[in-house]
Amino acid sequence: MSYKANNLPTEKHCFFGSDGGVSKGKYTSLNTNLSSNDNKDDLQRNFEIISGYFGKKNSDMFTLRQSVSDIAVYADKPSWFTIAADGVVTTDKKILLGIKTADCAPVLLADYSHGVIGAAHAGWRGAAKGIIENVVKLMVEKGADVKNIAAAIGPCMQQASFEVQDDMRTVFINLDKNNSTYFTDGKDEHHYYFDLSGYVESRLRAIGVCNIDNSGIDTYPLQSGYFSYRRNTHLNLIEQPRDYPTQYSCICL
Repeated sequence: MSYKANNLPTEKHCFFGSDGGVSKGKYTSLNTNLSSNDNKDDLQRNFEIISGYFGKKNSDMFTLRQSVSDIAVYADKPSWFTIAADGVVTTDKKILLGIKTADCAPVLLADYSHGVIGAAHAGWRGAAKGIIENVVKLMVEKGADVKNIAAAIGPCMQQASFEVQDDMRTVFINLDKNNSTYFTDGKDEHHYYFDLSGYVESRLRAIGVCNIDNSGIDTYPLQSGYFSYRRNTHLNLIEQPRDYPTQYSCICL
């Protein structure tokens, strides 16, 4: 399964799901997490499948060494998991930008009128720190007009599945008391459900990006067609840190 946003050219982007690759076992099948214990040849083949979808090679990809930062960088040449950041922007037609996720929100952005694209890894920490704003700011610095930017929020853990504790809610309320609107009551006074994709969308709208496609697809349910870190945790499939599958979201000019 994969998802295509209505506001981006079909042939220029894709939120890939868990299917269509060659990995086996708990990594079945389009795993892109090089930090996992998946077979390395299978991982390389999976990236070949992804890059080939756009008529490109792995050597054309700009892949980030992601964490939970607010750092956005400019891609002037391809790079393979060497640059530590959670957002990237380019004006180079040869480069394929990508973001890996497994519950966090992948965000693809484009101003095709001015030839500028971007991608962001927006987990709750990165979104709260400002990764969305920093990617858009860098896009504008490289020639984009914020009014022309189309943004797509891909499959991620949705509110019905995203149970959090009150300490996380407190972090958001301390940032802005209006953030309470993104939390609904959980099983007791110490638990809530968080609307990640709604929060990411609000950050985009607050800086003037109005053309937004929000997939609303929940990565957590087993039948979703997407990898989920939380689901794998609940199924006791993560035996070592970072040993879990991830999906990939890509955009190009």
